[in-house]
Amino acid sequence: MVQIIPRSINRCEVNVPGSKSYTHRLLIVSALSDGVCVLRNCLRSEDTLLTLDALRKMGTRIDDCPDEIIVYGSKGVLKACNKPVFLGNSGTSMRLLTGVAALGSGEYILTGTSRMLERPIEDLLNGLKSLGVVARSVNNNGRPPVIIKGGKIKGNRIELKCNLSSQFLSSILLIAPYSEEGIEIKVIEGPVSKPYIDMTIDIMARFGVDIKRDGYSGFSVEGQRCYRAGNHYVEPDCSQAGYFWAAAAVSGAEIKVKGITKDSRQGDLNFTRLLEKMGCKIIFEKDGISAIGGTLSGIEADMADMPDMVPTLAVVASFAEGNTVIKNVGHLKEKESDRLSAVLNELLKTGIEAKSTGTDLVIKGGAHRGTEIDTYNDHRIAMSFAIAGLKIPGIFIKDEKCVEKSFPDFWKVFETLGRDTG
Repeated sequence: MVQIIPRSINRCEVNVPGSKSYTHRLLIVSALSDGVCVLRNCLRSEDTLLTLDALRKMGTRIDDCPDEIIVYGSKGVLKACNKPVFLGNSGTSMRLLTGVAALGSGEYILTGTSRMLERPIEDLLNGLKSLGVVARSVNNNGRPPVIIKGGKIKGNRIELKCNLSSQFLSSILLIAPYSEEGIEIKVIEGPVSKPYIDMTIDIMARFGVDIKRDGYSGFSVEGQRCYRAGNHYVEPDCSQAGYFWAAAAVSGAEIKVKGITKDSRQGDLNFTRLLEKMGCKIIFEKDGISAIGGTLSGIEADMADMPDMVPTLAVVASFAEGNTVIKNVGHLKEKESDRLSAVLNELLKTGIEAKSTGTDLVIKGGAHRGTEIDTYNDHRIAMSFAIAGLKIPGIFIKDEKCVEKSFPDFWKVFETLGRDTG
């Protein structure tokens, strides 16, 4: 458990690690490419290292050097893996690699933590089955562990449900170039988290594979293609930057996150727009983006496409005047924790009025009290509620090491904010 000490913060600058979402995708596409790929500024965290290790088990040579990761592409030819591949509670690893395994040789078993075994994946399995892939849930409950039988994928027109996760779509898009006849996908429910689909398409385009699309309802990828190897840089993670922009909002300080620009394709960059709407000032510079806190007012925000930022916005909202309505976040129940209930429970413990109304979360800003924050082994709950401790005496974060899932140096960077006023 770690105690957060309230403090005053002067103008400061911070660095955050490379994007988790881009790192996962770059590792996978590099592994499937036609040569040697050099990746710089990758995030090395629990989740991304699980993806890296799984790709190695599937036969990919990967050299993890201090300043870069070198991936030797296999042209989409993966080796058999005789032992189950453990993916922890990394939903991105599980979903994206379930598709990748369909390109392999023999049967692959993908498994994870007890929480992972509760998270739905049936819609992705059904999509793979429509392509002729033998894919099933070991316990026949639509959840991991899953068994995937690798082999050639002929290709087909399929319908796919993406109302629980956009990663189901990304998983099939990533393997589509290696099908024999190409793949056309019609999205029949959803998708949520649209910017993550754009991120997948962006990575594929960087490696020489273009996608025909009809908005977010239809996608088409030619078969018999191969990703072209190259060197790539992972831009800083906007989700992680959000904690520090939120810290500026709550404390009234000016905090710059270096290395992120307004041209980023990461959907969570739009969190700055919400903070601006609440009363903050956002400054876009060549070397980073600054947030300056102001008098905060409640807003209404549709967060269907920014699920990872919901806990952060909820904490900021608890310091705002009036109500904040966070809409379309029902799918947060299937995250690393039941994130909707977790946010609600911990806000109530700090003395804030909050309620869930179906798929929405309503928060009334007000006076806080100190408490011990349960993190539910969820990195985003830990980091979001740490922000509250900058202003509220007596905030303790339990199981603080859960941040290693996505931001191993979070506490070190967090402690650079301001000085102790206790």
